[in-house]
Amino acid sequence: MKNINEYLSGLSGKYKTKYAFKAGDTVNVDYEIKEGDKKRIQSFKGIIIKKQGNSTFTIRKFSGTIGVERIFPINSPIIKNIKIIMSGKVRRSKIYYFRNLRGKQAKIKSI
Repeated sequence: MKNINEYLSGLSGKYKTKYAFKAGDTVNVDYEIKEGDKKRIQSFKGIIIKKQGNSTFTIRKFSGTIGVERIFPINSPIIKNIKIIMSGKVRRSKIYYFRNLRGKQAKIKSI
């Protein structure tokens, strides 16, 4: 039994993410884009709408008057850096209502 417990405890630490963010946080994600033979790093700055366990997270930003959402896998090799710009105070873990808000209503209080 001792070997099984050591094995399971080793697995739980292996799959933990190195980023500590939650829904409502404003983040800047730097990820790698491959265009033909060239590679470049592009940033995506927005508010995290949802975080699904330890697998993916969704970011929403406004490009002009149009809302753009992007889903990123947390442990993907294309993600180079995730920087938390501002930590927001929300009462839900998935803020889907944020999609319907416009202008000043779409602000989230900072902690």
